[in-house]
Amino acid sequence: MSNPFADQIAQTMEAMRTQLAKAEETQAELAKLTASVTSKDRLVTVKVGPQGQVVALTFHNTGYRDKAPAELAEQLKEVLNEARAKVGEQVAARIREFEGVGESLRLSMTGGTELDDLLEPLWSMRPGFEDEKKKARKQEEFGG
Repeated sequence: MSNPFADQIAQTMEAMRTQLAKAEETQAELAKLTASVTSKDRLVTVKVGPQGQVVALTFHNTGYRDKAPAELAEQLKEVLNEARAKVGEQVAARIREFEGVGESLRLSMTGGTELDDLLEPLWSMRPGFEDEKKKARKQEEFGG
């Protein structure tokens, strides 16, 4: 005879294993992320890693010799900041894939059982609980 609560736990554990595998895969991808930006005058290209660290800085010609130090510094700063912003967007996009995972796991674990009613007084003590409850209701209204 099957126990519905045990089935929910098994399903939730499987969902957690899937999310863990996805998180490990994402972590490996994040470690390899880079973004490159070339200046408008094609003088320099900057490549940065996932934490904004400079991986490569390439001058394509000797035009930098004709620039005033402040002008060259400004151009490098702009290209570096643009490359960092690009890689930051890539990182944020990968991280956004995990939004709501905790809530959906909780709902899959407790949805449709008396456990929600039993645990609600404890959850209600947590800051932000009412906002989470509203969000969960909206998800249920729209089917997920």
